[in-house]
Formats: sequence, structure tokens, C-alpha cells
Amino acid sequence: VLRDDFRQPPGDVVVAVGEPAVLECVPPRGHPEPSVSWKKNGARLSDKDERLTIRGGKLMLASTRKSDAGVYVCVATNVVGERDSEPAELVVF
Repeated sequence: VLRDDFRQPPGDVVVAVGEPAVLECVPPRGHPEPSVSWKKNGARLSDKDERLTIRGGKLMLASTRKSDAGVYVCVATNVVGERDSEPAELVVF
């Protein structure tokens, strides 16, 4: 089972260059409990980037760069399939 509704979809975030940014997402209820990953501008983010931390639905960027700006989508995945959240925009000024 994977419900349609995200308990908390990510919201738009505005930060200054060099500041940390946090996008929060609480995935839909599911059985088994869905895991969360993130996409930026349609491409899945790799947790290999040392500035990125994905923990419990939160995407944390340690120190933002201009290049981090874009549209982020929270993806909930379990054996049934996956659901994308509404998009959230990260604005870096």
C-alpha cells in the first residue's frame, strides 16, 4: 500500500548563498513504510555529495551555492511503487 497524499509536502525555501537550506518532507503512509529520496529539476540526487544529507525525509544542504537553486521533488518509494510530491522551489540569492 502507498497512499497518494504526502503528510507534509516540501515548501519553497529562500536562502542566501552559503547558508544552510532544509527541505522537509513527510511521505505518505504506506506498507511497508516508504523510503524517501529527492529529485532536483527531474534528476535524482545522489547522497554521494558531501554537502547533502537526507535524513528521515529532510533534505539538508550544508552551505548553498547558486547552482543549488531549482525545483525539488520528494519521492516516496516502496515495493508498490513511487509517488512524487508537489514541487518546491529553492531560491538562492
